[in-house]
Amino acid sequence: MRFPNKTEIERVVEKIKKEKIKGTLGLNENPSPLERFRWDLCQKFIKYKKVHGLNQKQLAELLEVDEAKVSKILHHRIHEFSTDRLIALYSKLDPDIRLKVG
Repeated sequence: MRFPNKTEIERVVEKIKKEKIKGTLGLNENPSPLERFRWDLCQKFIKYKKVHGLNQKQLAELLEVDEAKVSKILHHRIHEFSTDRLIALYSKLDPDIRLKVG
């Protein structure tokens, strides 16, 4: 496999900028307690997936949601999820979950 030339790299960088390709969101610098709580909850999904050796599709099946929604949770792109919905989904994985805000 060869390393891409400068022109190819510039083309890909422009494509990324244009399409605004997004990866996993990090936590804001000064998160509110709710932002921290929601971010930590996403981390629980990630940990569960890893500990149980699941792929995204398997996790989606356990949660009874489509794989796209699971991807959003795993990448902290949860603006369309209420906190209650995230808790309800995670409780399917761990019914004995105990959560703390703040």
